[in-house]
Amino acid sequence: MTNMKRRTLLKGTLAASAVGMAIGAGLLTPRAVLAAWPKDAFEAKSVDAVVNGLFGSSELEGNDKIKIKVPDIAENGAVVPVSVEVEMDGVEAISIVAEKNATPLTSSYNLGPNTEPFVATRIKLGQTSSVIAVVKAGGKLYSTGKEVKVTIGGCGG
Repeated sequence: MTNMKRRTLLKGTLAASAVGMAIGAGLLTPRAVLAAWPKDAFEAKSVDAVVNGLFGSSELEGNDKIKIKVPDIAENGAVVPVSVEVEMDGVEAISIVAEKNATPLTSSYNLGPNTEPFVATRIKLGQTSSVIAVVKAGGKLYSTGKEVKVTIGGCGG
């Protein structure tokens, strides 16, 4: 029993020391440790304001190389599965927006240079709404969307 507590203490002390040394040596910066988030975009009340807050422009171009998968009818608006797959090169970011939510931006993902452009999550929909995938690729903004009907009480009607 005492050995387990000692091991836990030693592991925690070593981990904290390693992080402290990395920060002190400049290997980890506070920005990397505590990532910045787009506050304006998450507090926006319209799709245009969300896109403008994320990317500095609200000019979207439709694209059939973006595949969004959401159910036609969501019997439980609290848990709606969404996946976005992009068949384009140079994808920098993928964001998911629920048009009629009180705060439309549900999630935003910045992708690394060699990352497969695919995300999957679950979102909350307060009412029947369009779910829009916004993709930044090659410095341009593209989008596609799908209407999701949210049923009341999960009765399918």
